[in-house]
Amino acid sequence: MEELLRISSDARVTVRRPGIPNIDGNCVLYWMQRSQRAFDNHALDVAVNVANAIRKPVAVFLAPIPYYPRANWRHYAFLQQGIPDIASGLRKRNVGFVLRTYPDHHLLKFCAEVCPCLVIGDENPLREPEHWREVVQKRLRVPFWTVDSDVIVPTKLFEKEQFAAYTIRPRIRARLQEFLKPLSNPSAEIPWSAPPGLRSLNPGSDLSADWPLDRTVRPVGSFLGGSKEAIRLLRRFVADRLPEYSVNRNHPETNGTSKLSPYLHFGHIGPHTIALAAVKADVPEASRAAFLEELIVRRELAINFVRFNANYESIGSAPNWAGRTLAEHAGDQRPIRYSEAKLEAAETHDPLWNAAQIQMVETGWMHNYMRMYWAKKLLEWSPSAAEAYHRAVRLNDKYELDGRDPNGYEGIAWAIVGKSDRAWFERPIFGKIRYMSFESTSRKFDSKRYIREMQALRSERAEK
Repeated sequence: MEELLRISSDARVTVRRPGIPNIDGNCVLYWMQRSQRAFDNHALDVAVNVANAIRKPVAVFLAPIPYYPRANWRHYAFLQQGIPDIASGLRKRNVGFVLRTYPDHHLLKFCAEVCPCLVIGDENPLREPEHWREVVQKRLRVPFWTVDSDVIVPTKLFEKEQFAAYTIRPRIRARLQEFLKPLSNPSAEIPWSAPPGLRSLNPGSDLSADWPLDRTVRPVGSFLGGSKEAIRLLRRFVADRLPEYSVNRNHPETNGTSKLSPYLHFGHIGPHTIALAAVKADVPEASRAAFLEELIVRRELAINFVRFNANYESIGSAPNWAGRTLAEHAGDQRPIRYSEAKLEAAETHDPLWNAAQIQMVETGWMHNYMRMYWAKKLLEWSPSAAEAYHRAVRLNDKYELDGRDPNGYEGIAWAIVGKSDRAWFERPIFGKIRYMSFESTSRKFDSKRYIREMQALRSERAEK
């Protein structure tokens, strides 16, 4: 019991339904959702440690569903590509794996089949998965814990929404030594033996073949899902691009970033794995510091925003000064307006914006520097700031593999409603929201090359 109290008091663990584990149960059950990986996963480690303490096996339950808001064929294809890596990784840790899907996806139904001692799940600040946890918390009859596995410093320690990077940065840095450590990745001491007749899908099966998905957004060949591919990309980034990251990160034409955001979003790799690889790398300190700033400070600021601001998907997330200035300029004439259909098709007068939209539609990813410019032009070309925000969310979540993610919502909020930013010089439409022009943005990198590459990409795809 002392060991269980020690584990449950970890800062990453939230005890949602307290109580003593059902010692007559058959296993410790890990309900895997956000952290879809079998290594460097705090929730999995907690499940294994609890199971070893009470001498029980561990079972992992993964059950994708077809109706997650704004998810489509592209997203589910990437998710499915990662499942075989999960299955093989769990076998190496002596952990059972049960894969199901709609309509046989209900956790409570599965619990009735395997009779767990307790259930452990992933923390996720987004509205939809948090609602699922609230429902489960009320209906389970055994203890239910959730674990914050996809941040370095546990989100709940900040207690409230942070104003900007400069307010969260010192708080994160003060705890890095405590939390940025290699994970133990323990193996289960008692092997899992599935009850007779327990159903589980093949990890390589096409889960979404018969689902009523939006299939107009096709899977992309530019990214392959899974932990093995994430590790390969991480190693290549550390060797080839991290040394020059401080110089090249804002150059979309050179691809100087890690491009790991889709893998972080789906949990195919965790921030600990990436951060520790950067810490150990033999690279200039300026590049290491710049990368860790983005991976830890900026990313965890976004997660903090989504956890503590219920309006993260709308203009209601605006800080007071931004709400006032946008209201004051709501009636400003907008010389250029585009329908959402024109925007989605990348049919504007601005070749740089079109290039960014093409990159997102055709590859499932957009360089972060271009995403800022992309969102700000939506504010300029939409009927209102509220509609610009909704358009940005819809398009980002529809096409980006890392859509439906705190990073995307915080980035849109920064660009359109000044979240985590300050007031700038006043101008029409934008008020005091920071402005980005075609001329100034184009001068900061080889924009002509970027535009050419994206136009060539669209032409190539159109011919197929």
